[in-house]
Amino acid sequence: MDENNVSFRVHKDDLSEAVAWVARSLPTKNTQPILRAVVINADDSGLEFAGFDYEVSSRVRIPAEVSSPGRVAVTGKLLADIVSNMPAKPVEVSTDNSRLLLKGGSARFELPLMPLDDYPQLPTLPEVTGRISTKTFVDAVSQVASAAGRDDTLPMLTGIHMEVSGTHIQLAATDRFRLALRSLEWDPVTDGIEAKLLIPAKTLQDNARTLDTHIEEPVEIAVGSGDNVGGEGLFGLHTGNRETTTRMLDADFPNIQPLLPKTHTSIASVEIAPLVEAIRRVSLVADRNAQLRMHFQPGQVTLHASGAENGEASETLECAFTGADELLIAFNSGYLRDGLSVIPTNRVVFGFTEASRPAIMIPEPEELPEAGPDGSFDTPATNFTYLLMPVRLPG
Repeated sequence: MDENNVSFRVHKDDLSEAVAWVARSLPTKNTQPILRAVVINADDSGLEFAGFDYEVSSRVRIPAEVSSPGRVAVTGKLLADIVSNMPAKPVEVSTDNSRLLLKGGSARFELPLMPLDDYPQLPTLPEVTGRISTKTFVDAVSQVASAAGRDDTLPMLTGIHMEVSGTHIQLAATDRFRLALRSLEWDPVTDGIEAKLLIPAKTLQDNARTLDTHIEEPVEIAVGSGDNVGGEGLFGLHTGNRETTTRMLDADFPNIQPLLPKTHTSIASVEIAPLVEAIRRVSLVADRNAQLRMHFQPGQVTLHASGAENGEASETLECAFTGADELLIAFNSGYLRDGLSVIPTNRVVFGFTEASRPAIMIPEPEELPEAGPDGSFDTPATNFTYLLMPVRLPG
C-alpha cells in the first residue's frame, strides 16, 4: 500500500461532519505545523479521520467507496472550511504527487499534503471503564464546568474532578470564588471501582457539547495509563463512530468538603427567569462584573447595582424567604448568572448562613426543609449544588 496514493468517493455531508468534528480541537497556532493536520486513513472498511496535539486526540470513522487505500495528512481547519462549502454532491478525493485533489460537482480544490514522518503516534483508547446515559453526562459536565477556573498557572483549578465510587460518580469544579458539585449514577464494567481523576474542564466540555443527547446509546468512558503518550493517564470517551482521549491533569484537586455548609440560618426560593432578567437590567449601570447586592425580606428580594459613572438601579421581585428577618448579601453578578444558567428547575433555592459566608444555590426540591429546634435549616437532598462566595460589602 502506497501511503500517499489515496483515492476514495464519499458523501459530502458525512465528510463535512467528520472533518469539522476532528478539526474543532486542532490547535490554530503551534510551533509544529504538523499538529494542525487531520490524518485521513482510507482502508477497506471506509475512512478514519484523526487529530492529535499531544494533549487531546480525536478519531471518527465514516463509510466511503475506497478504491486506493492509504494514509495522508492535510491542514485540518482549511479542509473543514472547503468541504463545508462544496456543492451537495458526492466528493471524489485522490492524491497527485504531493497534493490532495477534491472534486464535488463543478468545484475542484488542491491542497498540499503534509509529511506524515513528522506526525506523532496517536494514543490508543484505554479499555472501557463504564457507561453512562449521554444526556445525563452532557448535562452534568455543562453544570460543573461553569465553575472551573481558567487560570493556567493554577492547573488544579482548571479541571473537573471526577470521583468514582462503585456505581456513583461525583463531578466537582472550583475557581476559588464558586464551586459546582454534581452527583450521578453510571454503569461500571467491574464492581467496587474506586478512582479520582482530574480532567481539563474546557476539553471535557468541548467534547460533551458534540455528543448527541437524543440517541439512546450510552457514552462509554475509558480510563487508563498514558504510557503511549509519555506521562499522565488518559481519559477517553467513545460513542457511536467517534472517540476522544484527553491527557489528565497531574495536580491535586483541593479538598472542597469543608466549604459546603450542612445547615442554613435562612433559605430563599426565587423564580429563575424573572431573576435573570432583573439581574441583566440592574447590571446595565454597573461596572463590568461589579457586585450585585441582594436584599432579602419576607416575600421579596430587592436587587441593587451601581457604577462609578453610570448611577444606580434597583428592582424588587417576589421571593419566598424564611429564617432571618432580612439579609443583605452581595455577589459577583457574572458568577451569579453562571450559576442560575445551569439550575435545571424553574425556581432556585438559596441557602444562607451569614452575609460574609458562602451561599448555596440548588434546584428547587419537592419540599423545602422545615426549621429545626435551633431555627436552622438542613440542606435539602440534591444532585447539584452551586456554592458562591459573597463579595464584601462596604463597611
